[in-house]
Amino acid sequence: MLRTRVISAIVLVLVLGALLYFGGLLWWVLLLFISILAYHEYCRAAMKKEGEDYSSGLPEILGVFCIIAYYAVLLLSPKGENLLGVIMVSVLLFMAGFVAFYPRYDLIPVIEASFGILYAPVMLSFLFPLRTGEKGIRGILLVVVSSWISDTFAYFTGRLFGRHKLSPLLSPGKSVEGAIGGVIFAALFGWLLALVTSEPPAFFALTAAFGAVISQMGDLFASGIKRAKGIKDFGNVIPGHGGILDRFDSVIMVSPVIYVMLSFFKDRI
Repeated sequence: MLRTRVISAIVLVLVLGALLYFGGLLWWVLLLFISILAYHEYCRAAMKKEGEDYSSGLPEILGVFCIIAYYAVLLLSPKGENLLGVIMVSVLLFMAGFVAFYPRYDLIPVIEASFGILYAPVMLSFLFPLRTGEKGIRGILLVVVSSWISDTFAYFTGRLFGRHKLSPLLSPGKSVEGAIGGVIFAALFGWLLALVTSEPPAFFALTAAFGAVISQMGDLFASGIKRAKGIKDFGNVIPGHGGILDRFDSVIMVSPVIYVMLSFFKDRI
């Protein structure tokens, strides 16, 4: 199991690293692909009824259509023009679908499906303007530091010093000490990243630390969905790791936070 997990992690890093380096259309295609997979995993978990096998229906189909439209506009308007309009049109489509197909689809799955668009695809989409923006790859590396690196060191710190449960109902394995360790190491790696890339060290350390806090919330939110629905993993797309949401749950929450920090607070802090 560990061997499979390590091999799949290496492959994942190599693929993401290559497409991140080239950026542009390849990066956009990767984000769209990941977003659709993540949305499907979310719908399968959130909309599954007890005792029944999940099958995609109109709400998920509408959601995928809206995701493709959103990413198309994102590609044409990388600075965000018209994206709010796409989101509003998506909401209207879900409302129209509810009216047209009621009572086959009641309000709950419509709300769940529409929320799923914001939760995974829209939040992940901030990785595109981060890559195409002024900071480029450095902005993406800040996301990696705040999510995956922070999570790794939170795990080892928790194993060594963990005594107090962070959220025993949602994730019994996480500890307060581990969470603090993850934030501290994120700040340290953010500082080192700034030194290597000639960025403001204090700002990068602060941004990485704040991102690490949000990363913990993203992880716990995904754990909450799984516990509420009685599932272990969101899927099995990544051998040894589970589904896209199992691996990207923290990245989903961190991406817009890093984007906001780099876009609006860099010259104010």
